[in-house]
Amino acid sequence: MAKALGEIRPGGPVLLLGNDVTAAVLTMPDAIAALEGSYGDLATGEGVCRPRIDLRFPAGAGRVYQWGTMEGGSARTGYAAIRMKSDLLIETGPEGARTQEKYCVTPGRYCGLVLLLDIRSGEPLALLNDGLLQHLRVGADSALGARYAARPGSRVLGLLGSGGMARSHLEALLTVLPLERVQVYSPTRAHREEFATEARERYGLEAVAVADAASAHRGADLVAGCTDAVGEVIFGEHLAPGTHITCVGGRPDRRAVERLDVWLRLGDANAPHSRPSWATDDEYVVYRARPDDPVWPRHRHGHTRRPPQGPRRVGLRELLDGTARARTDDRQITFSERGNIQGAQFHAVAALIYERARERGLGREIPRDWLLQDIRD
Repeated sequence: MAKALGEIRPGGPVLLLGNDVTAAVLTMPDAIAALEGSYGDLATGEGVCRPRIDLRFPAGAGRVYQWGTMEGGSARTGYAAIRMKSDLLIETGPEGARTQEKYCVTPGRYCGLVLLLDIRSGEPLALLNDGLLQHLRVGADSALGARYAARPGSRVLGLLGSGGMARSHLEALLTVLPLERVQVYSPTRAHREEFATEARERYGLEAVAVADAASAHRGADLVAGCTDAVGEVIFGEHLAPGTHITCVGGRPDRRAVERLDVWLRLGDANAPHSRPSWATDDEYVVYRARPDDPVWPRHRHGHTRRPPQGPRRVGLRELLDGTARARTDDRQITFSERGNIQGAQFHAVAALIYERARERGLGREIPRDWLLQDIRD
């Protein structure tokens, strides 16, 4: 029988865990359960996290360098983690169809790491690549939102995007809904057709590549934005009553926001104990070097999502304790989003990967003492 999270205690080398290990030990249902447990810890005060913090610097040639971190932990499980990203960002394309590209060192290479720690001893346990973990945890977020806010019998998914995030979303949403059809749109025809073929072969779905965003919306019970676009990708004029929306790339247009009945937010980061006034609804907090540099107006990624005033707002905490429901009518248009609790995700999922990797003897080892020292810091 597998041990419960937190039963395997450390006392050995630090593990280097690549995406291959994550693929070997972590399933989408695992990721969904880990996040729901972590969000429950936030609700009861067992867990704590802060919003993502980005440091941004002009990097020449229209590029921005971004150092991003997010962190959190749980007294219940005994784990804490910080996720760190090092990215060069550039936005390309015409107005209305701009996309954000990112890389580290050279296009196609990325640097994202999760450092997992034991809060009972303070020792470092593992250093994980965040690539596959990132896709699984974002898909799992959207699945949690759909579980609580979409119509239970939802069968048609309208998908905007055909990359890795779209793939993880399809896998995650199939875990919680009886989907039968997916309508996928992305600007490159070959990409959307490849995605549709893969969905048919892997899941046995009726999967069609459509020629425009409107066709992806049409007849959909659920519409998901999973693109690297920085503009509007979900359009209110095409939404049918009863649709559930999630959007992790791009954003809903003004008409879509006006038509929302319910806004489900999975959680809010803790306010600092020493500075309660620093509490924020922002998805992330940004610091900029050279604030007057001409690069900033050319980058749209600095806009953060805040819950609008119109829809009824409900939190996962209220759903878990039974004091509220998200959807109360089959004709309501609902929206779900994570909030600013990314830091609560990585310790939960990384801990599960670490424990299973230790059980199976996976990963590369480095001496723990390499990360310790005998000079007090």
